[in-house]
Amino acid sequence: MTRPTLSVVGLGYIGLPTAAVLADVGCRVIGIDIDRHAIDTINEGKIHIVEPGLDEMVARVVGEGRLRASDVPEPADAFLIAVPTPFRDDRTPDLSYVRGACEAIAGVLRKGDTVILESTSPVGATEQVLRWISEARPDLAMPRSDGEADIAIAYCPERVLPGNVLVELVRNDRVIGGITPACAQKARSIYATFVEGECILTDARTAEMCKLTENAFRDVNIAFANELSLISDRLDINVWELIRLANRHPRVNILQPGPGVGGHCIACDPWFIVASAPEQARMIRTAREVNDAKPDWVLRKIDAAIDMVANEKRPVVALYGLAFKPDIDDLRDSPALAIARRVAAGARCEVLIVEPYVDELPTGLANARLVNFQETTRADIHVLLVDHSVFKTAQPPDGVRIDTRGMGW
Repeated sequence: MTRPTLSVVGLGYIGLPTAAVLADVGCRVIGIDIDRHAIDTINEGKIHIVEPGLDEMVARVVGEGRLRASDVPEPADAFLIAVPTPFRDDRTPDLSYVRGACEAIAGVLRKGDTVILESTSPVGATEQVLRWISEARPDLAMPRSDGEADIAIAYCPERVLPGNVLVELVRNDRVIGGITPACAQKARSIYATFVEGECILTDARTAEMCKLTENAFRDVNIAFANELSLISDRLDINVWELIRLANRHPRVNILQPGPGVGGHCIACDPWFIVASAPEQARMIRTAREVNDAKPDWVLRKIDAAIDMVANEKRPVVALYGLAFKPDIDDLRDSPALAIARRVAAGARCEVLIVEPYVDELPTGLANARLVNFQETTRADIHVLLVDHSVFKTAQPPDGVRIDTRGMGW
């Protein structure tokens, strides 16, 4: 069976693993990105992100000539767009990266090609992709409910967990929404090359809303746990014990609270629903507000601890973890990083940061110092922000401890 030539636009936490998996099953893959460092790193058979097993796979498929990266789009049979979709300051979706990708590939599109948007997007984004491509290529017949089309356009969001991406890309079911049923069928033929899970076909709007719904559901459940932690703190109750006891009920499964919600998906996607239907999305909005406010609560705890120590000396505060979840290097929208920046921005304490998954501190932490676990013994206040595995096996440090993850510190 002849494998197609595919182009993956955006070589980040989703795009690069997707490109590698496609190449690993025998497709010829051209990865497109604007980041020169990422391009050069990939073409050397290395990776610029952390994901278990990805380094070996990229080294293999690059070495065998099935994957290469470029900043210039080239002709292919299908184009998978996996670029960022952040929101603006007013929390409305920013599709500028998607538009840039569409305009970049438009010039190399040929009759018979397929364009698939993978980026998590607001409802209607796939239709906007059609309009952008149509404006750039009026010579191509766009898909519609009646008549023949020169290209197919569809939406298929990723549904993977960082740290297990290579497994879940293959095993998880995929929801594929086409501009037309024929578009969905063409897109399914692409995913059938590597997906072992079921490929379920629907329309583009339903697929877009499905992805947002999945993450909004999780956000609402996390907000319940975070709100419980606020209530328990006010009533002098151990929230970790409370949840453990409540979860012994056969139909109760409360999640664990934390310092907030991070990552590009859960911290962002519910706002896309709110922007699309602001009057109706009341619970979803409230959950976002609860989770967005949790870092402020943690900061008040840190300030109170500093006040307690500052009577005797300038406190040393050790912050453990910057990533948005355990055992990865992804700092996108991380509440731990936001907390660290605000603590470091003050002049009330010396700040030490332990983050085993980065080699240097990101911007906004000039007043802090990256150290290893052993160097925090002189700290007066210890704040656990991310429950990395390495922290779970370490002896809890002496001093004032603020445990936002229920690890027992």
